[in-house]
Amino acid sequence: MSDAATQHRERAARFAAVIDGVTDWAAPTPVKEWTARDVVAHLTSWFPEFLAAGGVSIPAGRPDDPRGSWARQTAAVQRLLDNPETAEAEFTHPYVGTQSLAAAVSNFYTADVFMHTWDLARASGQDDTLDEAECAEVLAGMQQMAPVIRASGQFGDQQPVADDASAQEKLIAFIGRDPHWSR
Repeated sequence: MSDAATQHRERAARFAAVIDGVTDWAAPTPVKEWTARDVVAHLTSWFPEFLAAGGVSIPAGRPDDPRGSWARQTAAVQRLLDNPETAEAEFTHPYVGTQSLAAAVSNFYTADVFMHTWDLARASGQDDTLDEAECAEVLAGMQQMAPVIRASGQFGDQQPVADDASAQEKLIAFIGRDPHWSR
């Protein structure tokens, strides 16, 4: 996979394109009890809090402005990652330990953006196809941490899929979504 700045730029741009295609912000999503608006609000609320716990500040999103909130957050995160000094700075979070800021962004946030792209695309009737190689890579990393992931309460129960399911279907099922969910 490319460096953290490039990875974020690409995944954030894809998510922004999906945001641009949303016409019904109240549409249900594959995430139980969430609307399309809630998917964006989730990403623009938890991540600023995560960074703040490690001493890094970016603006929090506003639920009434999903497009603007996403644009502001994407720009702020990209500035952090494009600056080698901040990207490689030591970032210490009380729950995930110490790593470079770029690694923390990539491991926790950019991966979340990747997965929630599927949720928002599926909820809004857009192309929800994710890159198979990236799905396999994200899934492999998450499977190594399965007990921690399940204990976090942040993911639903793994859903069943066929043995010959695609990497995307396996990833979506692993994080607790029905890969065949539709509105």
